[in-house]
Amino acid sequence: MDFFEAEIELIGINPFVFVPDEILERIFQQAGKSKGPVRIKGQINGKDYRQTLVKFSGEWRLYINTQMLENSPKRIGETVSLTVIFDPEERTVEMHPKLAEALQNNPEAKQVFETLTPSHKLEIVRYIANLKTEESVVRNVEKALNYLLGKERFVGRSMIK
Repeated sequence: MDFFEAEIELIGINPFVFVPDEILERIFQQAGKSKGPVRIKGQINGKDYRQTLVKFSGEWRLYINTQMLENSPKRIGETVSLTVIFDPEERTVEMHPKLAEALQNNPEAKQVFETLTPSHKLEIVRYIANLKTEESVVRNVEKALNYLLGKERFVGRSMIK
């Protein structure tokens, strides 16, 4: 496992850190690839995390969400201590039954959902699957449908047009 320190930066609304090139090369070697999302795990300031490295605008970034680091959007400029290693464990997220039912009952929303990129679909499925209360699930399934129908924002994303 590699250790490094990095300053939290911001792109759009997303806090992230750059992973040093020599560490990226080791991760790519372990993963057997250097394209597409790469699963990783490690610690940030001593707290375990599982995340995915992604390349955006020509740069590999490790996005720092609030599950990894409390109040991460308010910590821009802070230096954090990280460990990182390739995570060989597959990650599948099952669609919440309420979301599946809602899509089945709304062909227009389902059609839009099916046209989304795999990462965008996963973002919606994962968000709803990780909600804690049934009330939150119901509320956010409705928001997701409205988002797919171009009626409102969802999880920080602008409306689909």
